[in-house]
Amino acid sequence: MKIFVQLPFSALRLLGIIPALFLISGCEDTGYLDVDAADRPPLSANISFANARPIDAGLYFWTFTDKVTPAPVAINKASEYLPTVFGNVQINFTEGTNTSYKASYQFGNSATFTATGRPNGPIATFYHTVVAARTANNKADSLILFYDDLKAPASGKAKLRFINLSPGAGALNVVQNGKTLFNQVAYGRAANSALTGEALSAWSLGPFETVDAGTFNLDYLDAATAAKIGSASLQLDAGKIYTVFTRGLPNAAPAFGTSVIEHPVK
Repeated sequence: MKIFVQLPFSALRLLGIIPALFLISGCEDTGYLDVDAADRPPLSANISFANARPIDAGLYFWTFTDKVTPAPVAINKASEYLPTVFGNVQINFTEGTNTSYKASYQFGNSATFTATGRPNGPIATFYHTVVAARTANNKADSLILFYDDLKAPASGKAKLRFINLSPGAGALNVVQNGKTLFNQVAYGRAANSALTGEALSAWSLGPFETVDAGTFNLDYLDAATAAKIGSASLQLDAGKIYTVFTRGLPNAAPAFGTSVIEHPVK
């Protein structure tokens, strides 16, 4: 996984603004059952851990009391996908050499998708991104979990997921060359996400949108006032999958900016 940073840019009970983020609807991989039990490899979930806090400190991520990340994840970076336990999983992170959890959350009341067994957690054989972030008012730490659909994009296309992770920026409109690309993206949410209703699925919590490959010149506008908060120029290559997230603070340090995660195609 490649991480790009462009300068200058949940935890139901911790974040408090996206309580439905961990809803799931029915989907499971049963191909594993077609292999004789003696020949089955150990099941695991796969998680990439991202550090989107506006605090310049590396983070270690843990499942229960097991440290999963072998090295600290630097600010605005993400780890490779790492095998983890699945189902009902407590995910935590620590800062630097400190052994106290900065945030801790119990994900998963079910090992499969369910619309009622909230909050949902890592699922065996699935790929996930877990983000360490701040609450919207930047007063506490939180965790957000997304499910990653890593199927290859169509020929000549790229897949793009946008997440608003800049505390204090409010809801954002993302405009490309004067045309709205994403509208009303609330803090802690992915663009075009569906957390309830008929559109709800694992992928709807943090959907990847199929876009034409090429250069994206983006402006970030306050959704309420249309005031410009920042901008970015991104190169998205055909056949690749990206998560783009805003980071930093609009009127303080570290400055508002954009980071890009390139995901592997699976």
